[in-house]
Amino acid sequence: QVQLVESGGGLVQAGGSLTLSCAASGRTFTNYAMGWFRQAPGKEREFVAAISWSGSRTNYADSVKGRFTISRDNAKNAVNLQMNSLKPEDTAVYYCAAGLYSIRGESYPYWGQGTQVTVSS
Repeated sequence: QVQLVESGGGLVQAGGSLTLSCAASGRTFTNYAMGWFRQAPGKEREFVAAISWSGSRTNYADSVKGRFTISRDNAKNAVNLQMNSLKPEDTAVYYCAAGLYSIRGESYPYWGQGTQVTVSS
């Protein structure tokens, strides 16, 4: 089992920045790729970003490419999502997930409880 706890969400104005963090505990952190997903009210969950177990590979949704950066610190069992130039359409609950390196949510068996990000216009 892997336990994931997100933090760092909040309310920010459009154009602002936030950094989300995800702390992992339980099984060996480096066994897993990590992903960030989000779900807005009335919408399906969508892929945001993923990072391989070593950090050597990253992948981003087109909607966030160039604005968001995913990183991980294996010594601290943590993964971060730096979000810049935020837009109102980035408003969602953001979830951290651990599993296989993929854009598909089904590839991640472990999920955090989510953290709310609200971007005001």
